[in-house]
Amino acid sequence: MNIEQLLNSEKFKRLVRTKWTFSFIMLAILFFIYYGYVFTIALNKQLVAQKVGQYTTVGILMGVLVVVGAWLLTVIYVIWANTKYDKIVDELKSELK
Repeated sequence: MNIEQLLNSEKFKRLVRTKWTFSFIMLAILFFIYYGYVFTIALNKQLVAQKVGQYTTVGILMGVLVVVGAWLLTVIYVIWANTKYDKIVDELKSELK
Protein backbone atom coordinates (compact mmCIF):
# COMPACT_ATOMS: atom_id res chain seq x y z
CA MET A 1 0.00 0.00 0.00
CA ASN A 2 1.39 3.44 -0.88
CA ILE A 3 0.75 6.72 0.93
CA GLU A 4 -2.01 7.83 -1.43
CA GLN A 5 -3.90 4.57 -0.96
CA LEU A 6 -3.44 4.84 2.79
CA LEU A 7 -4.77 8.40 2.92
CA ASN A 8 -7.81 7.35 0.89
CA SER A 9 -8.48 4.16 2.86
CA GLU A 10 -11.59 3.88 5.00
CA LYS A 11 -9.51 2.78 7.99
CA PHE A 12 -7.43 5.96 7.90
CA LYS A 13 -10.49 8.17 7.45
CA ARG A 14 -12.18 6.44 10.38
CA LEU A 15 -9.06 6.96 12.50
CA VAL A 16 -8.96 10.69 11.72
CA ARG A 17 -12.70 11.05 12.37
CA THR A 18 -12.43 9.18 15.67
CA LYS A 19 -9.48 11.26 16.84
CA TRP A 20 -11.20 14.55 16.02
CA THR A 21 -14.46 13.43 17.62
CA PHE A 22 -12.74 12.27 20.81
CA SER A 23 -10.61 15.42 20.97
CA PHE A 24 -13.63 17.65 20.42
CA ILE A 25 -15.59 15.92 23.20
CA MET A 26 -12.66 16.33 25.59
CA LEU A 27 -12.33 19.99 24.59
CA ALA A 28 -16.05 20.59 25.12
CA ILE A 29 -15.86 19.07 28.60
CA LEU A 30 -12.83 21.21 29.45
CA PHE A 31 -14.55 24.37 28.19
CA PHE A 32 -17.65 23.52 30.22
CA ILE A 33 -15.56 23.09 33.37
CA TYR A 34 -13.43 26.19 32.86
CA TYR A 35 -16.12 28.57 31.65
CA GLY A 36 -18.53 27.23 34.25
CA TYR A 37 -15.99 28.32 36.83
CA VAL A 38 -15.50 31.73 35.20
CA PHE A 39 -19.25 32.35 34.84
CA THR A 40 -19.86 31.26 38.43
CA ILE A 41 -17.30 33.80 39.60
CA ALA A 42 -18.87 36.51 37.42
CA LEU A 43 -22.50 35.79 38.20
CA ASN A 44 -22.51 34.48 41.76
CA LYS A 45 -19.80 36.22 43.75
CA GLN A 46 -21.53 35.44 47.04
CA LEU A 47 -21.30 31.69 46.45
CA VAL A 48 -17.64 31.88 45.43
CA ALA A 49 -16.78 34.03 48.46
CA GLN A 50 -18.33 31.65 51.01
CA LYS A 51 -15.85 30.27 53.46
CA VAL A 52 -15.12 26.57 53.67
CA GLY A 53 -13.10 26.19 56.80
CA GLN A 54 -11.00 28.97 58.27
CA TYR A 55 -8.86 29.97 55.28
CA THR A 56 -10.46 28.48 52.16
CA THR A 57 -13.36 29.72 50.04
CA VAL A 58 -15.62 27.93 47.60
CA GLY A 59 -13.86 29.79 44.79
CA ILE A 60 -10.48 28.36 45.73
CA LEU A 61 -11.91 24.85 45.89
CA MET A 62 -13.56 25.35 42.52
CA GLY A 63 -10.24 26.54 41.07
CA VAL A 64 -8.54 23.42 42.38
CA LEU A 65 -11.30 21.30 40.84
CA VAL A 66 -10.76 23.02 37.48
CA VAL A 67 -7.06 22.09 37.58
CA VAL A 68 -7.79 18.54 38.72
CA GLY A 69 -10.48 18.20 36.03
CA ALA A 70 -8.04 19.32 33.33
CA TRP A 71 -5.48 16.88 34.64
CA LEU A 72 -8.01 14.02 34.63
CA LEU A 73 -9.06 14.84 31.08
CA THR A 74 -5.41 14.70 30.07
CA VAL A 75 -5.01 11.31 31.73
CA ILE A 76 -8.14 10.02 29.97
CA TYR A 77 -6.85 11.25 26.62
CA VAL A 78 -3.42 9.66 27.12
CA ILE A 79 -4.97 6.34 28.13
CA TRP A 80 -7.27 6.43 25.10
CA ALA A 81 -4.41 7.34 22.77
CA ASN A 82 -2.11 4.65 24.14
CA THR A 83 -4.70 1.87 24.12
CA LYS A 84 -6.81 2.59 21.03
CA TYR A 85 -5.36 5.25 18.76
CA ASP A 86 -1.73 4.12 18.74
CA LYS A 87 -2.70 0.52 17.93
CA ILE A 88 -4.54 1.62 14.79
CA VAL A 89 -1.68 3.94 13.82
CA ASP A 90 0.76 1.03 14.17
CA GLU A 91 -1.50 -1.16 12.01
CA LEU A 92 -1.61 1.53 9.34
CA LYS A 93 2.18 1.95 9.49
CA SER A 94 2.67 -1.78 9.00
CA GLU A 95 0.31 -1.73 6.00
CA LEU A 96 2.36 1.08 4.51
CA LYS A 97 5.59 -0.94 4.48
